[in-house]
Order: sequence, then C-alpha cells, then structure tokens
Amino acid sequence: MSPPKTTGPTSVWWIRRDIRLADNGALVSAARAGTVVPLFVWEDDMLAAAGPLRRAFLFDALDRLDSAMGRTLVYRNGPAETAVPEFCARIDATNVHVTADFAPRGVRRDAAVEAALTRDSVAFVRADTPYAVTPGTVRKDDGSPLKVFTPFYKRWLLVPWQSFPDAGAVFADHRDLGVGTRRPTGWQAAPPMEASEEAAWRRFDEWSAVRMGAYADDRNSPGIDGTSMMSPYLRFGIVHPRQLLGRLAGGKGSDSFRSEIAWREFYADVLHHQPRTRWENLQPKMDAMRVDTDAAARERFARFRKGETGFPIVDAGIRQMLATGWMHNRVRMIVASFLVKDLHLPWQWGARFFMEHLIDFDVASNNHGWQWTAGTGTDAAPYFRVFNPTSQGEKFDPAGDYVRAWVPELAEVDARHIHDPSALGMLAPADYPAPMVDHGAERNEALARYKEISGQ
Repeated sequence: MSPPKTTGPTSVWWIRRDIRLADNGALVSAARAGTVVPLFVWEDDMLAAAGPLRRAFLFDALDRLDSAMGRTLVYRNGPAETAVPEFCARIDATNVHVTADFAPRGVRRDAAVEAALTRDSVAFVRADTPYAVTPGTVRKDDGSPLKVFTPFYKRWLLVPWQSFPDAGAVFADHRDLGVGTRRPTGWQAAPPMEASEEAAWRRFDEWSAVRMGAYADDRNSPGIDGTSMMSPYLRFGIVHPRQLLGRLAGGKGSDSFRSEIAWREFYADVLHHQPRTRWENLQPKMDAMRVDTDAAARERFARFRKGETGFPIVDAGIRQMLATGWMHNRVRMIVASFLVKDLHLPWQWGARFFMEHLIDFDVASNNHGWQWTAGTGTDAAPYFRVFNPTSQGEKFDPAGDYVRAWVPELAEVDARHIHDPSALGMLAPADYPAPMVDHGAERNEALARYKEISGQ
C-alpha cells in the first residue's frame, strides 16, 4: 500500500544514529510537527572511514528501515551543511528533527546545519540522544565532570530516563514530493549480520533468557556465547540503551550488563567534555612517552594487521575482526595491550585499525578504550597493567576453542600448548609463525619507558 499523500506541514526526520522506529524521540517529535519525510545524508568521509563490513551493515539497516516505512526514505549526498538546507527548501519543510550527536565532528556539523537552517527560518530540533543519560548530565556536586568511572556510575544510576511512545508517524512519499532517491555504490554487499530491529531483539531475547544470569563471568570468555552482541545495534541506534535497560531485571548478570552500558556512556561523557581526546592523550604527561614509528615499526604493524604475530589469542582476535567486523571485548584489551606494550606502537594506530574494520565502531568507546589500555586515559594508574597474551589466553580460553575457531593452523594443537605452540619445538605447526617478540623483554621495555617520564 502506498503511503498517503502529504497534507499539512512537512517535517524532516534526519536519520543518523537512530535507525529504528520504536522508542525514537526524533521520530516522535517530527511526527508531532507534521507529515514526516525521513532523510539520510551520505557523507564521503563517513563512508571512507568505514570498511566494507560496516558499510554493508549500515546499508542493510537503512534498507530494512526503509522497507518498514513503505519505501519512503530519501537519500541525499553530503556534505550535510548544504544538503539538508537545500533539501528542506526543495520540499518546503519547516523543521528538522534529529537525535543529537555528541562526537566532535558531529557537533561541528550540526552547528553548521543549524546555522544554515536558521537563516532559512527552518527549526532544528534536537529531540533525543543516543544515550540513556545525555553526556554532560552526570556531574560532581560542584558542577564539574567526573573523571573516574566508579563515581560516575553511582550518579548515573540515579538519573531517570524515559522511553518514547509509538510515533504514529505518517510518512510522505518522495514521489509525491517530486524528489528522487538513490543508494550509494556497494549497496549489494552482504552484511555480516542482519541489521533490523527484529533481528536485534530476537538475538537479545534468546540470548538473555539463557545467558544473562552468568553474564558477569561468561562475558570474559571468548570461546563461548557469553556476550549479547548488541554493540553493532547500539552503534547505529537500531537498539537504544534505554530499551536494553528496561529489559534488565535484578541479579549479578543484569548488574554487570548495566555497568557495561554505563561504561559506554562514561566514555561519551569524557569525550563530550574533552573533545581533544578523540585522538590525543587524556593525560598530557603521556605525550612524552617514547613510541616507535619508524620503518621497522611499520613492518611490525603490518604483520600485526594480518593476525600473524605468533601469539594465538592476539591473532585469533584480529582474524575474527577481519572476517566478521566484530571482536570479543576481552580480546580487544589483549590485542590493544600487545600493540602498545609489546610492539611499542602509538595507540592511535590501533584505534584507526579498529575504526576501519569494526561494525560497532564508536569513537568515544573505541578510542577511550584504547587509551585505557595504553595508560593514557581515565584509569588512575594503568600503565603497569601489561597483559601477557599467553596467560590471558590460558585463563579466558582454557580449552582453546576460540583460538581454533579463528586460527585454523592450530586446530590440531592440544589445549596444553594451544596458547604457546612454539613450546612444542620441532613439533610446532610449520605454517604458524613463531612469536614475533619476547613478551617478557618487551614488558620490561614498556615499563622502562614509563619510568623515563614518571620518575618512578
């Protein structure tokens, strides 16, 4: 059935990180203002920064949303600063409704779009947020931001959040508006996982019914289905965190899951208050830390990027990401520690590598997660935390199931040697590389470099 023809005022729902119909404040706001024209703006730099798997997931999410709206979604090429005002002028829209962006680039873009729309007497309405608690809300008693997670979390838990009702939106048909629509190149690529609201909730409900109770313990074990896999859906707003919070009951597992959502919001808050930390060290003293960036360092990085380090759990994580666009969170920390403290490379190299390949890439969570591991971020005394990739593998993947799944060269290695196959000597698999570094020596080197700037 075709959507009804446009009558009355026309409002634009500019879709960004809210690719869903349920519990969507921007859509509700737009629907209250008039007939809704859903708009998505392609921006070249947004697509260029994403690898093929994230693009495919985004395309699938938009296509499924478009289908649910009766094929009314309009696509325009950016930059948004010109595309949005021009589109509003063309369809005579009087208002634009968005879910606010809090990342530095998004804040700048929205300010420019709002200024252009204001000149045309078009209202720009920030009607929702991608977070349960808007960044900048949680503060100390004196109004200053919180810099450590635990006190942030205690106050975050006290902030009320409210869901939005069904929008009841009437969507305008772009054919009635006299505007065409087009998709970008590469639309046909298969997504690594289905990107619909239905798929997200099917996964969460089935997983949580079985696994939520053990989540606090199982979430660190990459060899089992111990995590919800909601991060890609959260990244694009296919699922909102308040929806997940609303489904949580009591118990240790739910408490741990709630804390993980809060970590995501904490990092968004840190970036909101200190936008320079997108690519700069949160702790300025760490700017003096020696890192390797010469030709030899780049050769090591190239080997790292292929998942050929000779440390099985590191290689498994990288290969999982290259193949699926996702990496287990515990393994992300192990991989990050290896790059920064075994290879002595800048954390920014690793953050950009993840940015290219992760479908759930979120600049605040990703880059501050890297800084947490690198010792440049929010942890009070983190640099002495150097993950041993072998013992981490033995602890969190004791049977070696995760490693065997992603490093087929080691499929026949027994559990005793799966995380240190070089210990087999002449019996080690010939097609798997020896460790590219001596972890003990590189750990000492990392700590020595830290002492140079800390005086300890």
